[in-house]
Amino acid sequence: MRLTAIIVALLFTSARAQETKVSKPEQPAPGAATTARTESGVVRGVTEGDVSIFKGIPYAAAPVGVNRWRPPQPPPSWEGERDASKFGSDCAQAGFARGGAGGIAPNSSEDCLFLNVWRPATAGPGAKLPVIVWIHGGAFVFGSGSRSSGVEFAKQGVMLVTFNYRLGRLGFFAFPALSLEHPDEPKGNYGYMDQIAALRWIRENIAAFGGDPNNVTIFGESAGGVSVHTLLSSPLSRGLFHKAISQSGGGRDGVLTGRPISKDNADRHYPVSAETIGVNFAKKHGIEGVDAAALAKLRALDVADIVDRGQETAGPGGPPTYSGPILDGRLAVETAESAYEAGRQAKVPLIIGSNSAEVPAGFVNARSKEELLSLFGSLKDQANAAYNPDGATEFAEMLTMVNTDKVWAEPARFTARAFVTHGAPAYLYLFSYVSPSMRQRMRYGAAHGSEIPYVFGAPYGRNGADVEPKDQGVARMMNTYWANFAKTGDPNGKGLPEWPVYNPQKDEILEFRADGWAVTAPDPRKARLDVTEQSAKAAKSR
Repeated sequence: MRLTAIIVALLFTSARAQETKVSKPEQPAPGAATTARTESGVVRGVTEGDVSIFKGIPYAAAPVGVNRWRPPQPPPSWEGERDASKFGSDCAQAGFARGGAGGIAPNSSEDCLFLNVWRPATAGPGAKLPVIVWIHGGAFVFGSGSRSSGVEFAKQGVMLVTFNYRLGRLGFFAFPALSLEHPDEPKGNYGYMDQIAALRWIRENIAAFGGDPNNVTIFGESAGGVSVHTLLSSPLSRGLFHKAISQSGGGRDGVLTGRPISKDNADRHYPVSAETIGVNFAKKHGIEGVDAAALAKLRALDVADIVDRGQETAGPGGPPTYSGPILDGRLAVETAESAYEAGRQAKVPLIIGSNSAEVPAGFVNARSKEELLSLFGSLKDQANAAYNPDGATEFAEMLTMVNTDKVWAEPARFTARAFVTHGAPAYLYLFSYVSPSMRQRMRYGAAHGSEIPYVFGAPYGRNGADVEPKDQGVARMMNTYWANFAKTGDPNGKGLPEWPVYNPQKDEILEFRADGWAVTAPDPRKARLDVTEQSAKAAKSR
């Protein structure tokens, strides 16, 4: 099963941060217009209760025509007031389920580089509010900045910005003629370039909304968490943010950490280069050659043909046609793991963590306990003791834990350790909470993406059911930790359980437990993560 398809399915069935209804204060009136002057012109948002919202602000020109597969260009200017009361289009993506009918998802378009701002209604220029910037997940092939609400952050005095970035082949694509075109420009990672363009827009414009351009926190989940790692290690994003949060974003090599752009620098994780994959895609559409004429034909393809129903190969078992993120040598110059090991990342405060039962399979696959344990090689007995101590652990649970630890949990510990070793504070968490309404579906713990509604302070009941009181308590706690971190770089505050800076010797984490409490204690997964780490090192040395 394709890895991105696994993440897509999990995210669609686990969690999306939902917009919440806001209580109505006496002033200002609901729906009242509010304006801010950007460098491109005045935008007119709306006030709902005690929060003002600006939607659909272009932070770059439409990446269409000759701008397809080019870095984001400056946004257009306008006269008068631009309506900013409605979200812009999502970036072009396949509808769900992937691989189904042709076309692209409703409300998605190639013209999609928009951002959204939530702020306290009383804020204005000069307020210098902390800014927190959400990078949505979705396996780099789906998602949107319009699916999360900043209402609860704004109530805590923190300005939220969300944005869209190019996805799939429109966001990550290499081709020999592209590598030669505009040699002064970075190549391949157009989605990452969009993220950097959005951060530059924030630096230049956010003060007009009342935000502080010198107090910006980036945070993201899944592909958004991977993006955080890329931004931490890229030379092109330095100085654009001051704190970072990676939720279920990994941190080790091998999972969406960057494919080599050319065959000259292939590695053991990605032996097929991104340029080769681009040629495969061109051939699938009857485009031969690798010159400028072939590139012109690729740019002339309809956007639905580029999205290609989310397909990643030219037919079942065919050659790969989608690359994902790329090591291009300009923006992504190395993987996060190599940057962290050498201390070359941005030295900023970090929150990092994962959920207790991220995925049931997909990254590590086996058909039995014996086959699963054999994947640890000479560490088989140690793995058995860690994952199956009494011999009674269900195979499905063992497989879930091995996948969770290899891809997310151990890499998060590695990253936290690397940050504090090189002089930056890191706060490590484990999210184990499962709403009572979801416990039959999440038998082994919190699934991939299930923490998102709690971080945004907006849990929701399944199938319209009332929100559980415990859900509300966990949401208030997580949203406050994240807001405090955005304000000061320290998540701690009045009324919250203490969350210490990670200390590798103590190996203490903050766990959002299944019972709804948050507790700092030695990591209960230590034996599992230790054997996972040893296994990773052994594989790397071979």
